[in-house]
Amino acid sequence: MPAESATNSTLATLQARIAGGQAVVGIFGLGYVGLPLALRFAEVGLKVIGFDIDPRKVEMLNAGQSYIERLTPERIQEAARRGFEATADFARTSEADALIICVPTPLNAHREPDLSFIVNTIEAALPHMRAGQLVSLESTTWPGTTDEVLAPRLRAHGLNPGENCALVFSPEREDPGNPHYGTKDIPKVIGGTTPSCLSLGTALYQHAIQTMVPVSSTRAAEMTKLLENIHRSVNIGLVNEMKIVADKMGINIHEVIEAAATKPFGFVAYKPGPGLGGHCIPIDPFYLTWKAREYGVNTRFIELAGEINHYMPHWVVSKVADALNDRGKAVKGSRILVLGLAYKKNIDDTRESPAVEIMDLLQNKGAHIEYSDPHVPVFPRKRDYHFDLQSVQLNAQTLASFDCVVLATDHDGFDYALVENHASLIVDTRGRLRGESGHVVAA
Repeated sequence: MPAESATNSTLATLQARIAGGQAVVGIFGLGYVGLPLALRFAEVGLKVIGFDIDPRKVEMLNAGQSYIERLTPERIQEAARRGFEATADFARTSEADALIICVPTPLNAHREPDLSFIVNTIEAALPHMRAGQLVSLESTTWPGTTDEVLAPRLRAHGLNPGENCALVFSPEREDPGNPHYGTKDIPKVIGGTTPSCLSLGTALYQHAIQTMVPVSSTRAAEMTKLLENIHRSVNIGLVNEMKIVADKMGINIHEVIEAAATKPFGFVAYKPGPGLGGHCIPIDPFYLTWKAREYGVNTRFIELAGEINHYMPHWVVSKVADALNDRGKAVKGSRILVLGLAYKKNIDDTRESPAVEIMDLLQNKGAHIEYSDPHVPVFPRKRDYHFDLQSVQLNAQTLASFDCVVLATDHDGFDYALVENHASLIVDTRGRLRGESGHVVAA
């Protein structure tokens, strides 16, 4: 058989398996992105193999347990009944028709992109890959990663995108805690290395996602995700700077935002806070600033917003110090309770949470730190921070025992009347308590 016919036959077989709902989906990285996607593919009847290097996650999933609050054990167990299983054995890569990479892309100590998770994943999978597989990268990264990092590695193993395999980039758009938009509801952007790659990738995701948004290339798809997150970063940086200015002028920024939001056009309300959290907004803009330097472009606007947002935990700590000082106390030796450990309300995700940095900064100044978060009962393992703490149960006696309470994450589950009535000093970073009481300080 001629080589061209062989490769066409290989992709035709993949296309038929996808179209017939017989494709086996392999998800690499079973975190806040990969696990919801794995469950969604299982829900629509596709066989799913979940890969993760953390044996604890693999063990919990195969036992029908969940380590993500919003993904119930019942959903895990139902997916298992439909054929979902987790493994740390990358040799099983050959069993999957589609390989979807959902691993972290952090920054290194110099705030430069760290693609080690992507590279390690593809290097571990490649010895077990075969012709006729689809590879999709979902991890947020700089434009060109799919073409410049993944494609050459595939070709080195005889896998040529568009000929005997397919390669696409389709950025994750998960929004933990959003009650209106789950995995299936959020439109899915996708770009392919070739038109046939795009067609195959779109056909696969259409099983699980209601709306597909194809774009002209993997680079366009990569840039789309960065624009989404940079848009938010810049606007949050703006409103955080406005908060500092308003505070100096004795103006309540939350009142101003609410008033401005009554304009029916030309204004979108963004809320200030103690800093940026989650795995996207604090990190992703710097992927573009790093790549832009290769083209001789300085992304000053993006970097300025990043500087402002990065400064906010330090601003909160300065407000805590001033508030304690006004009451004749120093940060050193004070007992401080941080309310909310997650990066946003009503979830258990603490990645890049400003609350954690605030705790670290205050502890470094000599404060005795505790935290309370109904969604995070035990302080999680982290690369850069370690607190041997468990969540404090809120009651009148506990609140009264602290010199200061810092509201870092405004979970709806907190009893704010209890907090306001029994805490001697509250520093509110979220505008949840309007500061009408003399012991509430806006930050």
